[in-house]
Amino acid sequence: MISVREFGILLIFLYLCSMEFSIREFGRTELAQLYFPTLTASSAWRKLKGWIHLNCNLEAKLQELNYRDTTRSFTPRMVACIFEELGEP
Repeated sequence: MISVREFGILLIFLYLCSMEFSIREFGRTELAQLYFPTLTASSAWRKLKGWIHLNCNLEAKLQELNYRDTTRSFTPRMVACIFEELGEP
């Protein structure tokens, strides 16, 4: 028997698996929570930001597009770079 929380996580996972992601503008926490749906918004953002810093190629591409740690949203071109380097969520 699974808990209510585990069932909720499973539903989110199944929903995300069925989604096709479009290249559009995303808020930073919105995109981060697609990659880390079980984390809070702030934790998901910190984790995604860490992944960006670990991937030098991705970080360089994003910086060319004016990405900074304080960026509040990702443009469609930034999202395309993230999806290319990390894969779709």
